[in-house]
Order: sequence, then structure tokens, then C-alpha cells
Amino acid sequence: MREYSTREVAEIASLTAPQIRRWARAGLVTPQKDANGRWKFSFQDLALLKMAGQLLEARVSIGRITRTLRELHDHLPSRPLSAVSLVVVAGRVIVRDRLASWVLESKQGVFGFEMEAAAGSDAPSPAPTSLPKRRAAESADALYQSALDLELAGRPAEAEAAYRAALGANAKLVDAKINLGRLVHAAGRLREAEALYREALEQAPDSALAAFNLGVVLEDQGKTRLAIETYLRAIGIDNDHADAHFNLARLLEQSGDRQAALRHFSRFRRLTR
Repeated sequence: MREYSTREVAEIASLTAPQIRRWARAGLVTPQKDANGRWKFSFQDLALLKMAGQLLEARVSIGRITRTLRELHDHLPSRPLSAVSLVVVAGRVIVRDRLASWVLESKQGVFGFEMEAAAGSDAPSPAPTSLPKRRAAESADALYQSALDLELAGRPAEAEAAYRAALGANAKLVDAKINLGRLVHAAGRLREAEALYREALEQAPDSALAAFNLGVVLEDQGKTRLAIETYLRAIGIDNDHADAHFNLARLLEQSGDRQAALRHFSRFRRLTR
């Protein structure tokens, strides 16, 4: 099962590294440490923290988020959290899956028309969108979520097909392009992964994750100088990208630039304390 670095979780879940560390120390997620002492998060951890990010965007307090997600984890111990979604309606946290919706605190069921009525009472009306475009966007998002679920279930071939379908419905889904690149990268199709990462970085030039992943696949192909340049680009986008500093320090040391390598390794150590 693939593991995610703190930086990857931060980008995917729209959280800061301190917020992620706070919830890890609170026991909400249980990352493991690798040989270099860096936290690695499971897909289940990622799903939970992504919900935390969504609740933060809905202006739910950090304390309530912690209680809510701990209760959700306890309430659904045997189900993948990516199979459900959360929405805040009229101050209530509502859990939705493919079959039902319910208020988490009270376990009271909620009907679809109740959610629509409550949302309509205090939410601004969405901008008008043509029906075909709206359906295409919904289809792309649904396919992307299905791909994440399949990846969580350890079914990479099906996840790859779902990511490709999502991109077929909406070629601007940069996250889907990065995730697809990661899957083909793991499968050893390095040139294909490189092309996907380059496309993602062209679409989102401020994505440190796309730049970092491109650096990794370049390094895996023995393109050391290009990998160094690309890791430097990732750090230029986000100077707190610990993994980029670590990989850059390792390559610089191999290239004989020990002073620069020490500088980046020191930065890595400060970021991962």
C-alpha cells in the first residue's frame, strides 16, 4: 500500500504541516516513521485528514473537527473512510455514503430534501452553469473519487483506468494526472510517468508536488542533473518541502558538492524535527 509524506498530505488535504502534526499527536491518525525518521501516512490517514481540511474550509473549529473525526473513525471501524463524505449544513456535520445520510452527533437519518432545504436557507445560490458542463464536472469528480477508492483498496490497475476516465471527462484535473503518474511510475513505466508529471507541472506551475515527483522519476532514470534542477524548482515553489531537500542533499553529495548537500540536509532536519 502506498504511503504519503507530510508534504503530500498537506497538498492533497489543504492543510499545513503543523495542523497535520497536531492531529497525529492527538492520535487521530497514526503515521509510521521511515528509516530517516520521516512520517509516512496511509491512505486511510489521508482520507481522514482530507475530511479535516474540508471541515476547516467550512469554518468548523479545530476542537470540534478532532471530536467529529474521532467519532467517525469509531463509528465506522471496518469501512474505508473514503467511502463516505462529510458536509456541514446549518451547523450540523452530516455523513453521506451511497445509501444514506445522517447527522454524526445524533446518528439521526437525514433525507436528501432536508439537506437541500437547509442548505438553501443559508447558502448562496450557485452561479448558473449549463447542464452538460455541470454533469461532465460531476462525472469527472465522481470518477476521480472512485480512483482514490480503488487505490485505497489496493487495486492499482482499476484505479489507473478510473484516473484515465476522470481525465477523459476533465483534462484539467491536475491531481488526477499526478496520481496517475504516480501509479505508472510505481509500475516501472518511467517515461510515461515523466510525461504525466511534466503535463501536470505545465498546467499547475506552482505545484511543488508535481515538480518533486518529476524529480524522482528523472532520478530513477539516471538523469541526475535534470533531477537536481527539478528538485531545486520544487524547493523554489515551496522551501518547506522536506523530501525535496533530502533528495537534493543526497544527489549533491553524490555529485561532490558537499557544502550544498549539507545546507539542504540541515534544512531537511529542521523541517522534520
